Amino acid sequence: MSEPLKISIRFFNDHEVRAVWDDINAKWWFSVLDVVGVLNEEVDYQKVRNYWKYLKAKLKKEDLQLVSATNQLKLIASDGKKYNTDLLDSEGITALAKHFPNNKAMKFLDWFLYSDTSTDGQSKKKAYALFESNLIDEIEIGTTKGLQQIHGFLFGGLYDFAAQIRTKNISKGGYQFVYAQHLNATLNDIDNMPQNTLDEIIQKYVAMNKAHPFMEGNGRSTRVWLDLMLKKNLTKCVDWSKISKDNYMNAMIISTVDQSVIEMLVSRALTEKINDREIFMKGIDYSYYYEE
Repeated sequence: MSEPLKISIRFFNDHEVRAVWDDINAKWWFSVLDVVGVLNEEVDYQKVRNYWKYLKAKLKKEDLQLVSATNQLKLIASDGKKYNTDLLDSEGITALAKHFPNNKAMKFLDWFLYSDTSTDGQSKKKAYALFESNLIDEIEIGTTKGLQQIHGFLFGGLYDFAAQIRTKNISKGGYQFVYAQHLNATLNDIDNMPQNTLDEIIQKYVAMNKAHPFMEGNGRSTRVWLDLMLKKNLTKCVDWSKISKDNYMNAMIISTVDQSVIEMLVSRALTEKINDREIFMKGIDYSYYYEE
């Protein structure tokens, strides 16, 4: 397998399934241990490893080709260390799940086979491509127009309202976002807000979240928008993998009256690796996971 350029994280029932992109063969390779852990609902690394060792021997005796189709690569585990990890491509993972000796595999297969073809799956691919695209250097930083450019890139061809400011009122969890009739004036005010310090950038980010200018896709677009402001003005970006889904969602709810919690989470997750492909890809994965 070629040297991996992209590392992706998918989430099944809040468990990570890591994947590595193979440029030469143009396909994803998935961590077998992650899949085995998901299917057994087991988080203990050693128990997962031992079970896969047993299952691999069993499948080998049955002369299943998927065992010989595995590749190995060192991936970073939850303890921060790198371990050799067995990998299978999409066909191999599908075959493994079909031969898995419990009834949880079908639910996993429904998710696994659906996730890349869903609207979110297609949008996520567009988000990955944004890192490679010259468009990312042409996006206006910290403006409504810039946010529309991001939204249009992520959701163009998927939503007929991509990049269009909503004309209807929307709410979520009982919270009413800015009324449509006041939206243009609110967005103009946000455009004029300063973005020189972390405090100012978070204040602007929170204000845009309260505005929620699109019918769908606000969070995913606005987190990219936030990172671009941080990169330009502070030469930093967020390592979103350091912010849990629950902490992020709770902080954003609180931010409607107090931005200090989300600002604290972001400040602790800042990194200077602004051009690091893996940081960007993981950020996209977590950003989309927040919205599940």
